[in-house]
Amino acid sequence: MTEIHQGGCLCGAVRFKTHGELRELIYCHCSQCRKQTGLYYAATNVLDSALELEGADHVTWYRSSGEARRGFCRHCGSALFWKAEGLDYTSILAGAFETPTGLKPGYHIFCADKGDYYDIDDALPRFAGSR
Repeated sequence: MTEIHQGGCLCGAVRFKTHGELRELIYCHCSQCRKQTGLYYAATNVLDSALELEGADHVTWYRSSGEARRGFCRHCGSALFWKAEGLDYTSILAGAFETPTGLKPGYHIFCADKGDYYDIDDALPRFAGSR
């Protein structure tokens, strides 16, 4: 049986459903992720072909770099997606999923750029930049 996970934004204008297994969580500590969320990203991936999106017209896409853009609800501001150019998958923030998620921790990236107001105190693999 295919795994199905659902979620959405805080106000409910954007809803999504994923079909299939989700990748382990990546914790991104880069300054862009911290500025958007106030801490760091915890995100998984889903193939674009396995992502159903309701309320797509309520998603605003912000080009945060030449390589990627970030999707958030234009009404409530919920950070939802990260999408790299030319790839066939979308990253979805873990907090946007309804529980139980079944998501498992994977590793930390951009640790050299992490904020000075928290510690990374688990035993997960850490990378100074991207993996």
